[in-house]
Amino acid sequence: RKRFKPLRTVVAWRGRAEWDQVMVGLYCGDSRLQQEALDRVSAWKSRYGPKMPLAVDCTAELIRCKVLDSSGRLKSHELILSYGLALVRFVNLITERKQKMVSIPLRQLAREVDIPIWVVDLRHELTHGKLPRLALCRKGCDVVLDWLRKTYWSRQLGNNLCEESEDEEEEQEEVEANAELDNDAWE
Repeated sequence: RKRFKPLRTVVAWRGRAEWDQVMVGLYCGDSRLQQEALDRVSAWKSRYGPKMPLAVDCTAELIRCKVLDSSGRLKSHELILSYGLALVRFVNLITERKQKMVSIPLRQLAREVDIPIWVVDLRHELTHGKLPRLALCRKGCDVVLDWLRKTYWSRQLGNNLCEESEDEEEEQEEVEANAELDNDAWE
């Protein structure tokens, strides 16, 4: 009889410690540590290429915008364009997997994955309308980063980067115990 070895998944990061370090670095709010985490994500991307999870890629692009914003090197209009591209890309990439042969409205797809509708409306304005104010782009970035943290990062290895009430903690534990994250949505 042949013995089968357990299947291994090859990833770009060295292990849980590196993953945790990058996750904490991205969400810490310190521009220097965020830049170090972004550099590590760039290394992952060079190793992993198109297999990089979309959530990691989107998080990095949004954090890059925040780092640029805090540096004071870009003008308001340039920041709007930078945030705008990252937000448009996030909505398009995250909802794209849910599109079937028949075109489904983005607002409906966003509802299905629990993305706030106003973020989809912001994406629509960025793509088809007048550019929004920088404050709205910053708020959209913060909301999307929080969504990514809760929906992807903290669920991947059972981490949680924010303090939650007991009800939210119990709900999070129940979700993690009863369901695995759909990997196809993040490839």
